[in-house]
Amino acid sequence: MTKSKIKGLLLACMVTAGFSATAQDDLLNELNSSLPPVKEYAFATFKSTRLIDGSTVECLGPGVLDFRITHRFGAVSSGAENFWGIDNAYTKIAFDYGVNRWLMLGIGHSAFNKEYDGSVKIKLLRQQIGAGSPVTVTYFGNTSMETLPAPTLADSSYKWLASNRMFFTNQIIIGRKFSKTFSVQIMPSMVHYNLIDSAKYKNNTYAIGIGFRKMFSRSSAITAEYFYRLNNSSMTVSGQPTYNTFSIGYEVETGGHVFQLMLSNAQALNERTFIGQTTDQWAKHQLHIGFNISRVFTVVKPKGYEEKGGDKDNKGSWGSAGGDKDKDANVTENKKSVKEPKKAEKKEFKKSPKTDKDFNVNEKASSNW
Repeated sequence: MTKSKIKGLLLACMVTAGFSATAQDDLLNELNSSLPPVKEYAFATFKSTRLIDGSTVECLGPGVLDFRITHRFGAVSSGAENFWGIDNAYTKIAFDYGVNRWLMLGIGHSAFNKEYDGSVKIKLLRQQIGAGSPVTVTYFGNTSMETLPAPTLADSSYKWLASNRMFFTNQIIIGRKFSKTFSVQIMPSMVHYNLIDSAKYKNNTYAIGIGFRKMFSRSSAITAEYFYRLNNSSMTVSGQPTYNTFSIGYEVETGGHVFQLMLSNAQALNERTFIGQTTDQWAKHQLHIGFNISRVFTVVKPKGYEEKGGDKDNKGSWGSAGGDKDKDANVTENKKSVKEPKKAEKKEFKKSPKTDKDFNVNEKASSNW
C-alpha cells in the first residue's frame, strides 16, 4: 500500500470519528433535554410544627411521632401572692403523628377548662427554588371540647348540650423561606364557637396571624407571632374584655429535643382561646412566661430504613424540620447519588427520616436552603 493511500485512509478514519463523536454528543444532549428538570425544594422553613402557640407550615415525616409538653405560667403581674404566676400554671400534653409526607394527625389534652382536642394538618403546596411555587401552603384544622361540669342554669327546661362545649378552628398557613436563616408565614384563621351571645357576637371569629423565625446560630433562633381579629374584637369572657395575642420566643435544638421559651399575653393553649379569647394585655404587663418541649420518635420505619446505633441517630434532626446539620448531609448524599446510585440508596435512611427532605430520592435540595 502506497503512502498516499495510507494517508487517505487515515484522513477518512479521522473524519468518520469526528462525525461519530458529534452525533453521540447530539444524542446525549437530546436525551438530557428530554429529561424532566430536577425539582429543588426549600426545607426546614421552621424548626417545629409549632411556632409559639400557633401552627407552622411544617408536617412530621412519615412514621414519626412527636410528643410535646406545653406549659404556661400565670401572669407575672399577679405578684408575690401567686409567686409571680408560678402558682397559676396550665399544661398541655399532645401527640402528633406523620401519616405520610403531606398528612399529620394530632390529639391533646389541656388543663385549661379540662379541654381535649384533635387536629389534622395537610400540606397542599411546597416552596420550590426557582420555578414552581414560591410558598409552602398548609391547611390546619382543630376541634376541641371542654369537659368542665355543666353549669347550673336558671331555666331548668333548657338542657346543657354536648355541642355547647365544642369549638372548631380552620387555618390556611402560607409560609416562605426567604433565606437560610429567615422565614415568615401568615395564618388566615376562622374560629367557630357553638355557644355564644348571638345578640352581640358572631359565631365565627375571623383573624389574621403573622409570624417569623430568625436564626442567629446553627441551633437557635428568635420567633414571634401576632393574631389580629377582624371581627368580634369586643367579645368578653366572664365579663372580661379580650385582646389580640402577641408572643415572642426563643428556641434551641439540643439533640433530639427542641426547647422553646416564650413570653405572651395569652395563657390558654388552644386556638379557640389564644386567637379569640385572650383576656390579658401587654399594656398592663399581664404577661405569661411559658415553654414548649418536643421530642420525636420514629415508630414506623420506612421501607429501606437501616437502624444503626439506635436512638443516637436521632441526634441533630427532629420532627418537622431537621437542623442545618441535616441539610448539609442531605446535599452531600444528593451529590453522591449521581455517581453511586446503588450505594446512595442504601445510605438513604441511615439517619432517622424526620422530614420531607429525607424522602426526596428523586429531588434535589439546594445547598443555599
